Amino acid sequence: MSFGKPFSANEILNWRKSQLSKGGRIVDLDWLLDIGGGLGWQELQKLKVFQKNDYFLDLSLDELSLLWARHLKDQTPLQHLVGKCPWRDFELKVNPSVLIPRQETELVIDLALNKFNPSEKEIGIWADLGTGSGALSIGLARLFPYWVGHAVDCSPEALFVAENNIETLAPNSKVLLHLGHWWEPLQPWWGRIDLVVANPPYIPKSNLQTLDPAVRDHEPHLALCGGDDGMNCCREIVKGAVNGLRSGGWLIFEHNFDQSERALSVLMHYGFKEIDFAKDLEGIKRFALARKP
Repeated sequence: MSFGKPFSANEILNWRKSQLSKGGRIVDLDWLLDIGGGLGWQELQKLKVFQKNDYFLDLSLDELSLLWARHLKDQTPLQHLVGKCPWRDFELKVNPSVLIPRQETELVIDLALNKFNPSEKEIGIWADLGTGSGALSIGLARLFPYWVGHAVDCSPEALFVAENNIETLAPNSKVLLHLGHWWEPLQPWWGRIDLVVANPPYIPKSNLQTLDPAVRDHEPHLALCGGDDGMNCCREIVKGAVNGLRSGGWLIFEHNFDQSERALSVLMHYGFKEIDFAKDLEGIKRFALARKP
């Protein structure tokens, strides 16, 4: 629902200039206008160039100013302040109990699409380990409507967020939610799962304090810390996939920017085949892919 009073292009541009004078990044302020204010990215670009017309916003400029001030004060992520985050072609509800889904993680869905044809009305089983906000689960549920999905998380608070997002964004999907540690809740389905995806914690413990304050101070360390070398969770997921996946099933997971060789080594150690990597939007090896023999 839009705020009742329309704002002129000049009012919005002057407000934007005033807020930037207080600090922060222009890309973040424009994100706030886009997602928090509901202005829309294309409208914002036209507004900058033509500087005409009036615009209705979802929040008043005063309300947006308060959110920007809170963001500048302690680096609270704007996604937490507005309670939502766009991802692929939908908008997720988020809060401090879940990791804010990153754009690069969207590629996990594309990698899955390269391995399975969603137009075929076959029935399969996928699992999303460490579902968090439910982003990957929703992406898979919408693309593979005939499959049964399993969303797993060890955090009750995160699973509650995922459940709400799945009910809203994939209401007719066949997604079961499980509270537990990685593969453990899925034991009844071991040996039958066709596809497993995961964006596990992969930051080394010693690196947590070097993260951007918006991440370090506001996102759950449970979803960030991967142990001493950052690979603990990746190793657990790969080891569990030996029993969890069906023969010929695929495992796709995200890892840190410098962990590709170690990830591939772990996959080789556990006997996986067709081992490969994929690069993120910046050309960095960020994803590991492998198939169970």
